[in-house]
Amino acid sequence: MATSRFIKDSGLTVRMTSVMFLLGGLFVALVVGLMYVAPPQYSVFIGLAGIAVAFWQWWNSDKVAMRAMRAREVTPEEAPELHGMIDRLCALADMPKPRVGVADMGMPNAFATGRSPDRAVVCVTTGLLRTLDAEELEAVLSHELSHVAHRDVLVMTVASSAGIAAGMLMRGAQYGGLGRSRSHNGGGAAMVLVAILVSGVVYAVSFLLLRLLSRYRELAADRAGAYLTLKPAALASALQKISGESALTPKDDLRAGHAVSALCIVPALRGGGLSGLSATHPPLQERLEQLARIQAELSRPAG
Repeated sequence: MATSRFIKDSGLTVRMTSVMFLLGGLFVALVVGLMYVAPPQYSVFIGLAGIAVAFWQWWNSDKVAMRAMRAREVTPEEAPELHGMIDRLCALADMPKPRVGVADMGMPNAFATGRSPDRAVVCVTTGLLRTLDAEELEAVLSHELSHVAHRDVLVMTVASSAGIAAGMLMRGAQYGGLGRSRSHNGGGAAMVLVAILVSGVVYAVSFLLLRLLSRYRELAADRAGAYLTLKPAALASALQKISGESALTPKDDLRAGHAVSALCIVPALRGGGLSGLSATHPPLQERLEQLARIQAELSRPAG
């Protein structure tokens, strides 16, 4: 976990390490298994392709997310108040300042992405700037900056590579691309079936692990942001406003935001998101209850 004045979260560290270890093992098993299933002359290519997918996802994570949200980087001259607020929070947290982006979308939301704290970007939508007051916006920005400081954005980006690669290879296997050259013997169909099953298992496990991590990291960011600003009530108010405004969001904005929904402070889905194992965020009520407990703790007299 990066060094900063955000509170440390051992639970988040353990979960990030476990997810990276498990998905790393699954990714290696997927590539090795497909190297075995595929014709020998393609083995090296499959191994290199697996590495290339992971590297590309890591290297371009910020660009992909910004493009999906139709966002652009803004200078201090273009957004002086937004930059000033992030400057103050970064000084308070003792962390490097990320780049700042704005997405021209009516949907009120914010996200952080990037392969490292030095290459991170914190982005807000124009809808968020119109919806929140200064204290609420500061609370949301503190939440997003904690994602950067904790490096959970990087872990989410790298870990998702296994699921992406598995999905791509599973589709390829379904069309017979991996087993075609072996179709002359009786094992061709079985090889393709094995490839589909292995890829499907890797995709399903990575899907569930990433969502378990995603839900916990949002609670961790709420805690860290609230303790940094000492204004948990402002973050609670912001979450309620954002969730309420989501029901009025145009469909085009919802479709664009859905691509990076897991990175946003509130899921870019009408009604506040999904429930159960597929949810990328914890229920709003759970987040509000946690912030209420922090507010009660901070309100108690010292000693």
